[in-house]
Amino acid sequence: VSGALCISQAWPGMARTIYNDHKRFLETYLTPYPGFFFTGDGVYRTSEGYYQITGRLDDIINISGHRLGTAEVEDVVNHHVAVAESAVIGYPHEIKGEGKMLSFMPQNISSGAMALHGYTQESLAAELQELISKKIAKYAAPDYVQVTHRLPKTRSG
Repeated sequence: VSGALCISQAWPGMARTIYNDHKRFLETYLTPYPGFFFTGDGVYRTSEGYYQITGRLDDIINISGHRLGTAEVEDVVNHHVAVAESAVIGYPHEIKGEGKMLSFMPQNISSGAMALHGYTQESLAAELQELISKKIAKYAAPDYVQVTHRLPKTRSG
């Protein structure tokens, strides 16, 4: 089952307001699911009862009127055998309003190892665009695909 991660009981250290904007705190965390604290994260519960965080639900890109979560695209890309991790970001686009750029890190970052598996950077990028088109939709395919050796991280990883 997939859905929004919400918590039914208070816990120590829980946020109780946003400084100088208590109304925003209520609207963001308590109003979307009355009786629950909305974390802002999507979650998947397995048949065994384990929870897997799937990404932020508010991290949305609007492409030609289609609202698309970056986590959806990253999830499809990360299931490819040659991809270690990925990130999708939006950028201003003259026609669509917003476009997508995909950055990914291959499983083994050396180009020699990629070649042994039959991939060049260009062929892998094209294969990922096609995979996204098939699994999600044609409009979800990124405009740009970038192979990188490292993705930027927040302090928490």
